[in-house]
Amino acid sequence: MAQLNIDISKLKPFTDGQAWSDMQKEIDLSHHLLTSRSGMGNDFLGWVDLPVQIEPALLARIQADAEKIRKMAEIFVVIGIGGSYLGSKAVIEALGNEFAGIRGGSGYPHIVFAGENLSENYHAHLIELLDQKEYAVAVISKSGTTTEPAIAFRLIRRHIEEKYGKEEARKRIFAITDASRGALKKLADSEGYSSYVIPDDVGGRYSVLTPVGLLPVAVAGYDIRELVDGAVKMREVALKSSDFGQNPCALYAAARNIMLRSGKFVEILVAFEPNLLYVIEWWKQLYGESEGKEHKGIFPAGVTFTSDLHSMGQYIQEGMRTLFETVISVGEPATTLVVPNDPENLDGLNFLTGMRLSDVNRQAELGTMLAHVDGGVPNIRLTIPTVNEHYLGQLIYFFEFACALSGYTLGVNPFDQPGVEAYKKNMFALLGKPGFEKETAELRQRLL
Repeated sequence: MAQLNIDISKLKPFTDGQAWSDMQKEIDLSHHLLTSRSGMGNDFLGWVDLPVQIEPALLARIQADAEKIRKMAEIFVVIGIGGSYLGSKAVIEALGNEFAGIRGGSGYPHIVFAGENLSENYHAHLIELLDQKEYAVAVISKSGTTTEPAIAFRLIRRHIEEKYGKEEARKRIFAITDASRGALKKLADSEGYSSYVIPDDVGGRYSVLTPVGLLPVAVAGYDIRELVDGAVKMREVALKSSDFGQNPCALYAAARNIMLRSGKFVEILVAFEPNLLYVIEWWKQLYGESEGKEHKGIFPAGVTFTSDLHSMGQYIQEGMRTLFETVISVGEPATTLVVPNDPENLDGLNFLTGMRLSDVNRQAELGTMLAHVDGGVPNIRLTIPTVNEHYLGQLIYFFEFACALSGYTLGVNPFDQPGVEAYKKNMFALLGKPGFEKETAELRQRLL
């Protein structure tokens, strides 16, 4: 089967051979640290072998629960934040029909998300929807005390128990949490919720291929075995060698660090297919949270073209030359649609008559890449043959492995996120949480 391909030919004019030779040595070391489990954060490397360690019995159980949920629910609410929702949303959005929510009749529950924000309007509108629809819930949290999902679960748990009664509500709540400890684990055990384990050695942003991602994807009707199989195939390539010619993950990690050292500290991930928007959002969290520490790291940004060519395109073409692009290119769409003929040809586009829209999009992609390279923006191109479960699995593992290599090469721990705690401490203090009295007084004085 074909696999993801990386093309750096539009990067080479901005680099020299010595930079690549030197970087190969650094990537060799980073690859060794990762595969020997001797680098920073090595207690969070469970994702490396996860694709080949997923038990068939676990996949069968997830699929059985997904079928149960499909029979009882029109809406499946996934409560989580960060990696606890972005991975599954990325896969579901990439594989789905953009108008399924309007069209209806797919036979699968509509997946909605909660607890990824603190908006009163958002959650009030969600509860209004749940008043009218049959639904079930997955609540995802290792601790059960993360503020945003914990508040959302409080709201939805009360609603589901009032709507169905406690006994029926228990059958409609699925907990994905720690194996042995934490508030959510304790609640799931006491209430008898069906529950799944988030492995201790897998961080949230690397958790797509755990039940965190697999259960929502299965409920939405997609093939989780193919998703896992795609990751298995990419893992084989990633582990075998650190050589740029054999390992696309190594090549991507190297290219990013070479760009950073040449003054390109913003990476823009680009897709020409709008249904890949949440793949970009998931990537932004993966790389931003993994590398952005110790005043280091590439700033991850994202755009979808051609729409953003009519907004951000101007800046990319002629703004500050501190950025480079990585384009996710799709070889073949799942559908066929051709440009029709117009006898009056008022728009002057009859020269496109009979051409597939994907071919027009492809030439826009190629033309944009060349224009941006001419404008001083180096360009990496990642190509997947088509958007399906298998190639999304490849892409997910590719980005995960490359992120770990890139972080080690940068000299940071790619698996922690100490900076995330700063806003939480201030928020708790401003909310008057017990134990934060001193900080409360200081922050309120600063805000005067």
